[in-house]
Amino acid sequence: MIVVAPDAERSAIGHAITTTLPLRVQEFRRGDEVMGFASNGTPADCVKIAVRALLDAPPDLVVSGINRGSNMGTNVIYSGTVSAATEARILGIPSLAVSLDTHGSADWTYAAVVARRLAARVLEHGLPPRVLLNVNVPNLPPGRIRGLRITRQGDSRFVEEFVVREDPRHRPYYWLTGAYEVNDADPETDGWAVANGYVSVTPISFDLTAHAARAELAGWDLDA
Repeated sequence: MIVVAPDAERSAIGHAITTTLPLRVQEFRRGDEVMGFASNGTPADCVKIAVRALLDAPPDLVVSGINRGSNMGTNVIYSGTVSAATEARILGIPSLAVSLDTHGSADWTYAAVVARRLAARVLEHGLPPRVLLNVNVPNLPPGRIRGLRITRQGDSRFVEEFVVREDPRHRPYYWLTGAYEVNDADPETDGWAVANGYVSVTPISFDLTAHAARAELAGWDLDA
């Protein structure tokens, strides 16, 4: 196993890639063994540079995470964790993103067990083309986890609040804060599953086409 990861916090950076600055990489070793690399790039950068420059051959599997903080509902589009797994899938490598539902004190035990178990299953069975797994784990002791559910992406989201402050020159600036609000009542959604003590496993794809809307738009007579 080789780790290639950002050298600092890159939360909510989405699928950004670096094109106007050089990417720098620092190698970490334990004795003679290469343990991993730290990069000044984004999570998606880390996957790209790993596959195209750092590794002798593409990996059999990419596991992104375990992230501190869930990546569910509409917040999936902001997630650097999910974007790293998406980048791997774009490159043809099976992948999963794993997140733990907390920003405070964390119990990583069951998230590690789930990540290892699902990694083995993906290596055994493979995944459909353009599909990756987005996994969210409740921050609970193993004995309180109620099971695993195959879910769909819900509508829960982070509700933003901007706190206005003043710098030493009396100019205002804004600090983003807020809270994640779970409003999914459907038991098939990722938000409901995690809120009710289940591990959520959502197969997602990077095809954002709203296929059901194509027929409606075709009736707009856009050529007229």
